[in-house]
Amino acid sequence: MNSKSVPTGCLHDKDQVLSSLSTRLQELTPELSKAAIYVLENPNDVGVSSIREIAQAAKVKPNTLVRLARTIGFDGYENFRAPFRDDIKRGVVNFTDRARWLQSLGQNDMLGGLYRDMVSSAINNIEETFAGIDAAELKAAATAMLRSRQTFALGVGVNNSNAKNFTYLAGTGMTQFHAIPRSGSTPVDDLAWADERDVLIAITCKPYRTEVVNAVRIAREQGVQIIGISDSPASPIIAGSEHAFVVAVDTPQFFPSSVSTIALLETLLSFAIAMANPDVVERVNTFHDRRHHLGMYEEEL
Repeated sequence: MNSKSVPTGCLHDKDQVLSSLSTRLQELTPELSKAAIYVLENPNDVGVSSIREIAQAAKVKPNTLVRLARTIGFDGYENFRAPFRDDIKRGVVNFTDRARWLQSLGQNDMLGGLYRDMVSSAINNIEETFAGIDAAELKAAATAMLRSRQTFALGVGVNNSNAKNFTYLAGTGMTQFHAIPRSGSTPVDDLAWADERDVLIAITCKPYRTEVVNAVRIAREQGVQIIGISDSPASPIIAGSEHAFVVAVDTPQFFPSSVSTIALLETLLSFAIAMANPDVVERVNTFHDRRHHLGMYEEEL
């Protein structure tokens, strides 16, 4: 076998590692070849499974995987596996594999690294989102909401909670905000009587939900103004929206992060409150005074 190593610095991502294995496959011993073939045919498993699990599945010894990693220039198996894990962090693999990868962190006492990555991604997402948005865009969207007869906030899945939280907060001072779909209804039915006097805030990220995309299309046909919130300029709800906001949603989790979406919605609402008629503040005070009167708050000592 040719024992010449490929410098580790040349293998920056999963595809390069797989290409190196494929190129050198004919040079490997039978055992190393067996391990390499398993990796080539099951690359996602490398990032989410332990070395023992991979060895068992490939029907080789764990040390064979260590030797395979060194054969193509890595110091050890963990360095060899790093590009495969990076793919997972970037969301290249599917949801199931990313969930398996998260479990593997806990099983291998790597939660400290996960904590670091989660904090880093949350901060980066907010910074990246607001770096691409200026105050004038937020002001224009807030103005549209304030002038509307009704403002609907549409989200399904995790974004259903985000939409409901937004309208809940807005409802403490204003009455034209509604979260959809309502219980027992569908988004397009909830928008049946909406027109050019109304605004629809639509939220969806990859994989884009068809009910949100369809609701936006129909709302546009009815003349409704759209505030689109999504994770890409190419999103089907961004193109053609009067007010479009792209949010960063990267995360080591198996689902898109909501951190920047929530931050954007809170900022948008703060603009609306700041620009609203002064009696909005009085309504907010009345709302909370009523709750105190009804005993809904634990009184401070």
